[in-house]
Amino acid sequence: MDTTDVLIVGAGPTGLALGIDLARRGVAAQLVERADALFPGSRGKGIQPRTQEVFDDLGVIDAVLASSGPYPDRMMWRDGERVGEESMFERFEPDAGTPYSAPRMIPQWRTQEILYARLTELGGKVAFGREVTGLTQDADGVDVAFADGTTVRARYVVGADGGRSAIRRALGVGMTGETVDPSPFVVADLRLRGLDRVYWHAFPAPDGSALGLCPLAGTEEFQLAARLPEGAAPDVSPDGVRELVARYTHLAAEDVTEVRWASEFRPRAALADRFRVGRVFLAGDAAHVHSPAGGQGLNTSVQDAYNLGWKLEAVLRGAPESLLETYEEERRANAAAMLELSTGVHRGEVQRGRATVQLGVGYRESSLSTETRTDPGPVRAGDRAPDAEVPGDAEVSGGRLFDLFRGPHWTLLGATAPPRAGVRTLPSAPESYGPGVFLIRPDGYVGWAGATATADLAAYLDGVGVR
Repeated sequence: MDTTDVLIVGAGPTGLALGIDLARRGVAAQLVERADALFPGSRGKGIQPRTQEVFDDLGVIDAVLASSGPYPDRMMWRDGERVGEESMFERFEPDAGTPYSAPRMIPQWRTQEILYARLTELGGKVAFGREVTGLTQDADGVDVAFADGTTVRARYVVGADGGRSAIRRALGVGMTGETVDPSPFVVADLRLRGLDRVYWHAFPAPDGSALGLCPLAGTEEFQLAARLPEGAAPDVSPDGVRELVARYTHLAAEDVTEVRWASEFRPRAALADRFRVGRVFLAGDAAHVHSPAGGQGLNTSVQDAYNLGWKLEAVLRGAPESLLETYEEERRANAAAMLELSTGVHRGEVQRGRATVQLGVGYRESSLSTETRTDPGPVRAGDRAPDAEVPGDAEVSGGRLFDLFRGPHWTLLGATAPPRAGVRTLPSAPESYGPGVFLIRPDGYVGWAGATATADLAAYLDGVGVR
């Protein structure tokens, strides 16, 4: 029987991001995928600013920026004529703590290629064509069975295998949710002639159905997204996709020169009843399923991986097992909030923009967030640690905080000497943080904050396995 510390099931953005994080930490992990190759479609094409920060830390941001582009404005069409354009997003000015201020558009297949390349660069790999058929667990590990008759034993298993998760079914974990829209939807990647690539072209119909054609940055393709009349039977064959384009637009079916990928779905919002059962965790679409409106699904999924990776490593290295309880505590509450947000965007109740960039996601209510100051400033325990220019009296003066944070370590702002090995220090926190000492978690959130570095800080470090 093959053995590993962590078995990750599913090589989508969630599984790949977690694989990268564990690989750079030197954790023995295996990543398996039921399909024979990476996902081929554009489905989750928006990378929010908070996810860009994560990708910066994981070492893929340059490739993502090079392969992506800004979201285009939407051009509305009626009867073959352009009738006006509108911004897809509420614009807001970034501040000094926000190096990435706007979503980037990149097809999901390209994001996964970039993550996969980074994983292999770090020595990781994906075993394709590996379908999970069941699992059993005991006090020491998990035995996962595969369709080919083989078994892998892991100390921990992460189910990142999508909305129809075999891991979730094997655990018997239910999902609670609702149908966001009764209409069927079609999404496809295609090439066509007769439309410019400057705008996201929208073709609404009088009955409330609509079709959109969005140029995919870094490619020669468009993503088609169509909301069909309620009760319609979607045809996602190449001819069916061509017929959709001809029905809703002024283009002819033959103007669609290639259909690379197509799928149908019905938007729903659903949340797993649990994110952890013993030594098995659920992440990404296996734990929460979103409407694609607002670009929250893939981004929330990457945040799951980023939250879980450092905690798994810490426990494998000797931290208290209780640290893993904070994964469900922190991520399930945030996933629930993001589901409500994406449903609101789908229904036109929330505008894309400041609300959807995920920079405000935090963990103030988490048991892992310890705020000991009686009068906290603008940055508190549980908050995302914002970027800033490093204070001028520091040895690394002239850089940015995110340069100091980058890597799998903890960072202490407001200390002249590291309290433990593996903790980087900065003599003082930037003025934008307010007064105090701030311990920054490996995933970029403030774990502990106090007026001075006291014994409480030492106890906190013990609790998270930094010894």
